[in-house]
Amino acid sequence: VQLQASGGGLVQPGGSLRLSCAASGSIFSINAMGWYRQAPGKQRELVAAIASGGTTNYADSVKGRFTISRDNAKNTVYLQMNSLKPEDTAVYYCNADALSYGSSWFSDYWGQGTLVTVSS
Repeated sequence: VQLQASGGGLVQPGGSLRLSCAASGSIFSINAMGWYRQAPGKQRELVAAIASGGTTNYADSVKGRFTISRDNAKNTVYLQMNSLKPEDTAVYYCNADALSYGSSWFSDYWGQGTLVTVSS
């Protein structure tokens, strides 16, 4: 299973970005998908997650500004980020809890990371 993230870039404070992450490979099923971020000198933290049924969970710092969604038919998760702040600057990683064909259990898979920089 491979995760390919895209959509990062440089944006001014107050601006918006949309991240996408597509899972591919020998996928039988995907449970939760999510986005994490890691700022320089800080630990990786959960930004938002979404279950296969659509239940969502957000970090307090992004509630009301970020929206996570997914397209199960495309095995893709999105993160719409609005009202961006400089403190949102980080490398954003997508994550999927997936079961691949031939495997007996779900495993965590990670994308390569996409850099989001919020600066004027």
